[in-house]
Amino acid sequence: MTDQTRWGIEQVQVKNKAVKYQKDLVRRAMESVVKLDESGITDLMILIEAEYDRKYGKDKTAKIL
Repeated sequence: MTDQTRWGIEQVQVKNKAVKYQKDLVRRAMESVVKLDESGITDLMILIEAEYDRKYGKDKTAKIL
């Protein structure tokens, strides 16, 4: 077992909580996706791709130039 009084343990716990929160978000989103039909899933994919490009698209173009 890890010594909980060591320096850095709190940062590890915060990181683990953030990862768990992200996984919980994905799990809840998938519960909704299962209920969608084909056109709904397609629309969702387009929205997700647009959001991904908005957040991370600049990194791709900066590397190409």
